[in-house]
Amino acid sequence: MIKDLPDNTVEDVSIAVVLQDETPESKLWHVYLVNEKDSPLKTVFISSKGYGYKDGIEVKTTTLRHFIGDVDAKKAIKIEAIDTAVFGLTNEYLLSYYIEDVIYDKKYIFLPESIVDDNFVKVPLVDKPGVIIGGNK
Repeated sequence: MIKDLPDNTVEDVSIAVVLQDETPESKLWHVYLVNEKDSPLKTVFISSKGYGYKDGIEVKTTTLRHFIGDVDAKKAIKIEAIDTAVFGLTNEYLLSYYIEDVIYDKKYIFLPESIVDDNFVKVPLVDKPGVIIGGNK
C-alpha cells in the first residue's frame, strides 16, 4: 500500500533567514522562500511559529499563516520579517505547494541559536547573507 503512494520529495525549495539590511544601530531580517526549481510552485501556503524556552520559561509565538499564491521558477519571495528576539527559539516553517496536480509539503526547522554569523552563506536568488535550510537532496 505504501508503495502506491507517490514520491513527493521536496527538492530545490528552501527557506532562508536573510540579513536584509544592517546599520550601526540595528539589523533587519526577513524570511524568504527560495524556489530554485525550473518549474513554478502553485498555491503556496506557509505557516510559521516559534517555541522553546527563554530564561527558563516556556515561550510560544503566535502561529502565522501566509498564503503566497504562485511562485515562479528561479524566484525568491519574502515571507515575513523576523525579530532577533526569537533567534533563541526553535523557528518552524511548514510549506505546502502544488506542482501540476501533486501536492508537496515539508517542515523546515531553525534550531535555537542557529541563525548566527558562523552559519551564513550567500542565499541563492536573494544574493544576501543568511542561513538557509533545504535546497537539493
